[in-house]
Amino acid sequence: MSFTSRSLSVLLLVFAAGVLVGRAQSKDTRVFELRRYTAPEGKLGELEARFRDHTIRIFNKHHMTSIGYFVPQDAPDSQNTLIYILAHPSREEAKKHWAEFQADPEWQKVNTESQVNGRIVTKVESTFMNPLEFSEIK
Repeated sequence: MSFTSRSLSVLLLVFAAGVLVGRAQSKDTRVFELRRYTAPEGKLGELEARFRDHTIRIFNKHHMTSIGYFVPQDAPDSQNTLIYILAHPSREEAKKHWAEFQADPEWQKVNTESQVNGRIVTKVESTFMNPLEFSEIK
């Protein structure tokens, strides 16, 4: 089978359009998860270290996309609160990925080891969000 230059160009355009449509469709279903962790007094640094040194890497392994990690500016939350946002392909995928993450032997080990001197999280809040059409991030 022989392709002319024009045939090859058309084929490449069709392929590129398919890729772009696929990306647009996958972003249409993407959801964001806002998570807020409260740490016991004096444990926020240990919680931050666990995320920095282990958790984010394990999230990546389970297809959980980190958007950002934050601490509030104002007390008292600035002393005990970690807030972060994850992106998931869909709400169903988020559920699946969280289950895989929780069952991961590496995560279980990190979680246990990070709490040998006491719990580093006392409260977890999770909110799933859909971006609005005028949002910069989708």
